[in-house]
Amino acid sequence: MADTTAIKIDAAHAPKGPEGQKYLASGKAVSMRLWENEPPGESPAVRRDYETVGYVVAGRAELLIEGQVLTLHPGTSWVVPKGAEHRYRVQEAFTAVEATAPPAQVHSRDEPARG
Repeated sequence: MADTTAIKIDAAHAPKGPEGQKYLASGKAVSMRLWENEPPGESPAVRRDYETVGYVVAGRAELLIEGQVLTLHPGTSWVVPKGAEHRYRVQEAFTAVEATAPPAQVHSRDEPARG
């Protein structure tokens, strides 16, 4: 029998992750999260056990990934392959939606990097 479960998540009431991200809808193989009004600054370099695709809603940032620098601005999208070392340098209050596969918040995949 097909799975007929429908899920609706309101971003205003979504649970928050350890780095301030809001967890939106999540299925078995993919999940969404929202980074809302992230202030200027730079994140630490990390490698994650999931693939990420993202879309910029507002603001500007740079994605530093495996020796490349990608400029992110409203209307652009990006991919971070599973296991790629990367970090973000937010230049202007940044809002973006990301999808992760498998879901980032499951099995502690989204825990902050430990040094």
